Amino acid sequence: MNQRPKLRLTLSKADKIIEILGWVLLTTHWILTAVNYQNLPEVIPTHYNASGVADGFGDKWLILTLPLVATVLLVAMTIVNRFPHLFNYPATITKDNALSQYTHATRLIRLLKVVVTVIFNLLTYQTIRHANQQSQGLGTWFLPFVLGLIFIPLAYFAVKLSKTPNKVN
Repeated sequence: MNQRPKLRLTLSKADKIIEILGWVLLTTHWILTAVNYQNLPEVIPTHYNASGVADGFGDKWLILTLPLVATVLLVAMTIVNRFPHLFNYPATITKDNALSQYTHATRLIRLLKVVVTVIFNLLTYQTIRHANQQSQGLGTWFLPFVLGLIFIPLAYFAVKLSKTPNKVN
């Protein structure tokens, strides 16, 4: 691993759009929370079971933990993404395949940042709706949807990374 080349990657137009989208979604998350905070009841759902039914409740200020955690995750993933030579790869990294491998791996992290912000936005939105008695929880669709959002890109990029092409596509 110490022999891996350290490259400075240039973002494609698509990479820049994905990056901006993550930050826009995070900003939207904070706005959603701030706009709705005042109208929340004093006790809100704070935990849901696998079926999307609220099974834990707490003070309304706990709604702020959702955008806070989303922010920490987005910032942490942004920092980690600057060091692709330290990532785990399914193939040996060489000078010939480093650019391709690093590009695919950083693109995956970038896409997962968007996925994380979408998930936290949905969780906050559904919590606000449930707290205001507009819904009965997250819904049975939430968990399969979230798992799909996470695992479909992971599977796609796992295949791309395992092929070890010498070009970026």
